[in-house]
Amino acid sequence: MPKMKTSKTAAKRFSKTGTGKIRRLQQNRQHLFEKKPSTRTRRLDGMVAVHSGDIKKIKRLLGER
Repeated sequence: MPKMKTSKTAAKRFSKTGTGKIRRLQQNRQHLFEKKPSTRTRRLDGMVAVHSGDIKKIKRLLGER
């Protein structure tokens, strides 16, 4: 049986905490900041937990079973 490969795109987007939770950056925080209010960009700053319905798919992309 071949080894499972990690999806490199998923590995760049998601990180795993020490307790095993999967975290991600929030969307709408990459570019075009001039038209977005500062309050919105501050609110979108930082990492958030992945939705529980997506965890199984993301773990598979990260090479876990």
